[in-house]
Amino acid sequence: MGIIISLILVAFGAILTWAVQTEGRTVDPQVVGVILMILGIVVFSISLVLWRTWWGGGFWSRPAYDEPVAVRRRVYRPTRRRTTYIEEEPPPPPAP
Repeated sequence: MGIIISLILVAFGAILTWAVQTEGRTVDPQVVGVILMILGIVVFSISLVLWRTWWGGGFWSRPAYDEPVAVRRRVYRPTRRRTTYIEEEPPPPPAP
């Protein structure tokens, strides 16, 4: 997002610097345009330096361990419950 904003600042500054031919009474539009272009270039540079996807996640900070850590993933699959009925013979009648 910083790159887009910086390019908008540079474009708006360029328009004020080279396309506007008005003499301002208190503020000169050409000076404001140059300031906006410089600010846009600075924001663009900072955005490129801080953009982590250029070098990957571990470029600026190294992990505290030397070896990679093994990660165990558990996969839960739904299982059907099976109900097993065991038929037993009824006990013999008591002796008289």
